[in-house]
Amino acid sequence: MSQNNALPDAITTIHRRKSVRNFTGQGVDQAQLDTILRAGMAAPTAVNRQPWSFVAITDRQTLDQLRDGLPHAKMLNKAGAAIVVCAMPDKAHDQSLAFAVIDSTCASENILLAAEALGLGALWTAAYPNHDRMAFVRKSLRIPDNVIPLNVIPIGHPTGADQPKDKFKPENIHWEKW
Repeated sequence: MSQNNALPDAITTIHRRKSVRNFTGQGVDQAQLDTILRAGMAAPTAVNRQPWSFVAITDRQTLDQLRDGLPHAKMLNKAGAAIVVCAMPDKAHDQSLAFAVIDSTCASENILLAAEALGLGALWTAAYPNHDRMAFVRKSLRIPDNVIPLNVIPIGHPTGADQPKDKFKPENIHWEKW
């Protein structure tokens, strides 16, 4: 869906969101990436500290390098872009690792939802808390040691093979008390 078309409402987007592992190989345009990154930065944070940073990747060689070094990111071979969400404990409320990770996780979800709303596909591939994966992403992208590469989010045009799942389970809801 182009940005000129009406975007779906939030509830529709949430229920349509899925982990997309099958991409067409088509590139993602700069305007779409800007929209997605703005959505990530609109996430809530503890005391509005915004302890995050983002590495936006469109270079095919860099995408392939990440694909080759991350065991659960093989779909990068056909993704048009990726965003690495980084948590920055030094900027977080109370310089807390927990707040930095939680806040950056909120930003990551906004990125996933924005990609879906734009008609693109995306999925979360974890770097944190795996030390080897974090070290690989840090080295590949020259991320400083005090910054935590939380995840690598491949983004691209979906083939349509991946479908949303109904995850609603009433047994997980407790009204008033457990």
